[in-house]
Amino acid sequence: MRRRGAGRGAFPPTLKRLGQHFLADERVVDRIAEAVGATASDTVVEIGPGRGVLTDRLVANAGRVVAIELDHALAELLRERYAHRPNVEIVERDVLKTSLGALAGGDYLLAGNVPYYITTPILFHALQAPMPRRAVYLVQREVAQRATAGPGSKIYGALSVTLQSVAMVTRAFDVPAGAFRPPPKVESSVMTVVPRSDPLIAPEERDRFQGFVQGMFGLRRKQLVRVLRTLLAADAEQVETTLRSLGIDPTARPETLAPAEIVQLFRAVR
Repeated sequence: MRRRGAGRGAFPPTLKRLGQHFLADERVVDRIAEAVGATASDTVVEIGPGRGVLTDRLVANAGRVVAIELDHALAELLRERYAHRPNVEIVERDVLKTSLGALAGGDYLLAGNVPYYITTPILFHALQAPMPRRAVYLVQREVAQRATAGPGSKIYGALSVTLQSVAMVTRAFDVPAGAFRPPPKVESSVMTVVPRSDPLIAPEERDRFQGFVQGMFGLRRKQLVRVLRTLLAADAEQVETTLRSLGIDPTARPETLAPAEIVQLFRAVR
């Protein structure tokens, strides 16, 4: 049922517990749809369609749209709106409990205004095979900055390495808080994630690699020899020998290593 106080066609109340901030700037919506680049031959999976502002653009361009919405009232509203469109499916489900690839049923594009409180879990979830051909996310600006950061940066970390090891990540453009209703307390950015043609890590290695990277950056202030001794319960001589064989300075810190070097290290010690 539609929530009390919302008449037919009216938007249901905003739910703060779901981190809802609805994009209202039509120019930003157009730019996101352009970045997704859907055509009549494409399936687009949309995370968090909300009130359907971006969904409208995707439906106009794509051959098929599958929109995943957790809020029951919004899902009901969207079902009514697209009842006459057989190429639109509204899935009322938790995205983190949903196989995106299975839902798409083949090659697909991904788009989403991602709830800020679960952004990183969603980004990692979307890395599960099969990955989308291209993903376009509206995220907190800090997340986009971290995702695209390079070695040596203070914000370079587990998110940067995990994403960049399998995809090309680009911060496309920034979005001010005033573009949303209600406006969030932070600024936002749109970023694109396109799978690499030469991924540094294989699909079957990703879960272990992600855990290894998170462990490394959980000790980012320590030297690599100490980091690996802690993670592997190995002696210092053994760790130093491994690092030097890879051309890595044992006294360096995790944030100085490029994704390719971290992949090499992961494979050498696992």
